[in-house]
Amino acid sequence: MIVFPNAKINLGLNITEKRPDGYHNILSCFYPVGWSDIFEIVPSNDFSFQSTGIEIPGDPDTNLVVKAFHMLKKKYKLPNVSIHLHKIIPIGAGLGGGSSDCAFAFKALNELFELNLSSKKMQDYAQSLGSDCPFFIENKPLLVSGIGNQFKETNLNLAGKYITLIYPNLHISTKEAYAGIIPQQPENDPFTLLENTIDNWKGNLYNDFENSLFPFHSSLEKLKNDLYDKGAIYTSMTGSGSTIFGIFEEKVNLSFNPQFTIWEGVLK
Repeated sequence: MIVFPNAKINLGLNITEKRPDGYHNILSCFYPVGWSDIFEIVPSNDFSFQSTGIEIPGDPDTNLVVKAFHMLKKKYKLPNVSIHLHKIIPIGAGLGGGSSDCAFAFKALNELFELNLSSKKMQDYAQSLGSDCPFFIENKPLLVSGIGNQFKETNLNLAGKYITLIYPNLHISTKEAYAGIIPQQPENDPFTLLENTIDNWKGNLYNDFENSLFPFHSSLEKLKNDLYDKGAIYTSMTGSGSTIFGIFEEKVNLSFNPQFTIWEGVLK
């Protein structure tokens, strides 16, 4: 079985509170985009996991895909599988690629072995592995609160609009991103803004990490301004960086540093 775990962007990202457990509460909207990894899983006599494409740091045994399989194997006595993950979505770029791989592993195993797990059950399993993971089970636009694990339906629909995502090959650690963050409630309710027309987002819908990171990475602010100069309706950094995206009414010809990783497509 082959599936294509896709990325997501944050439309607005406000850090509202630091919790006693050390995590932060947020307000945001997760919106799926078509930039995808490739994930193949087949029954096998022995378990194996391999990855190609972008190198994945760390011990393969700690990969969320591997953890997802072993969780379901233990609970449902699954046979072994061979997993091949071809990594395309940049890592640590604010796109949720690892969380998506994890969620799609649950969905693929559910279908492959006919486990008949509900979306809610898979979301519960995914939640135990990462706060972003449950979003990719249903994989549709959702308003997000809590630590990124509380979801609310939204009428937001950007179908047909073009999006350009630019990863400037700049890795920003979570520690660096949060270093300059002062949690506070946003001036404008982001959920109200998101239910309004996209034309009202510029200057009103913010990613708080921009204030934290732009002073130290001026190239990111320049990318954002360049996308506005090229006609974007709305542009922002996604997640804790460093990918910048621009949303356009129609496809435009863009030219950027050839060393940047760029993905363009149509929103659904």
